[in-house]
Formats: sequence, C-alpha cells, structure tokens
Amino acid sequence: MTEEAFWLLITRAAEQPCDREEQAEWLTEELTRLPVDQIVAFQIKLSEVRLRADTWPMWAAARVIQDGFCSDDSFWYFQLWLLTLGRATFARVVADPDTLAETDAVRALASRPMKTWSDQDWPDWESLDYAAHEAYQDATGREAGLEQALLETGHDLPVNPDPAAITWDVAEPDAVAEHLPKLTFLFSAKVA
Repeated sequence: MTEEAFWLLITRAAEQPCDREEQAEWLTEELTRLPVDQIVAFQIKLSEVRLRADTWPMWAAARVIQDGFCSDDSFWYFQLWLLTLGRATFARVVADPDTLAETDAVRALASRPMKTWSDQDWPDWESLDYAAHEAYQDATGREAGLEQALLETGHDLPVNPDPAAITWDVAEPDAVAEHLPKLTFLFSAKVA
C-alpha cells in the first residue's frame, strides 16, 4: 500500500462525523473491500507510520498534554491519535513535538480542565489499532489471521512503544520545559 493510499484512508476515516470508535468501524468496512494483501499492507504501513512518532520527546509531549501521566498503552494510542491531525501536521509534530502546541486539537484540550474532556476529546485512537485485524478476519474468516499473515511476510510488529534513548530526562520538568517550551507553557496556563 502506498503512503498516499494509506493517508487517504486515515484522512477519510478521521473526517467521518462520528466518534473514533465509529471512525475505526468505517475504516474496517473500507478495508474489507480491499484485497486481503492490501489489508496486510495497510497494517504494515500503519506500524511504519506510527513508529515515526515512537520517540521520547513525543512521549514527553503526551505526558505534558495528559497532565504528567502517560502509560505505555496511553502513549501507543496517543501515537495513533496523532494520525487524526492529518499527514502534514503529523510529519511536522514528529519532527518537532513542541509544534503540537500550535494545533487546534491540542489548544482545545489546553483550554479546558482535563476532567471535562469527553471520550472523544482524549488524545487517543485505540480502536484504530484493531481495524485491520477485524477487516482481515471479516475478509478471510480467520480469527487472529492477520498476525500469521504478517509473520509470513516477515513483519513482526511491535506491541509496545520502544523509543530510542535520548540525552535528556522526559520525566524531569525543567528538561521537558527546555525541550518543549511552547507545549509546557500552553499547559501550565491551563485551568485546573
């Protein structure tokens, strides 16, 4: 699957006028219309694109947005949520996570107390992680068949974030403020 085809599907799913669960269901339905090898290719491309955001600076950004907490699972789903920002914005924030402070979605989160965020507001898209798996099962009738198909193509996909080491401590507030000044300022001004 080409990068363009992948992003077209992600963009169209994110544009659906419903919640993220239903957007993922829409995507699953679209994927079932593709040949099975393209469902596998979509999952491979999803993993490749998600891995671009699998960095400690991005994890630090997620922690700033989520009031200092971001577990492995939360960060994984945060990476998938970044796709909802669109291809160009995704590329920009991967290159510089501090630019998340310039996105409308993140500014909207910063403008309200976290306890008022709805499920749709939260910066995660967990259900995207299952879309290709469900489409593969629907298309082939094989439960857990996508994992086997991926192994047969030589792709062993990661199941947890695994960023490379960096030279600063993402849990140290002064280091985070130094490396993510716009995002830190945006959320330090947030109403509790």
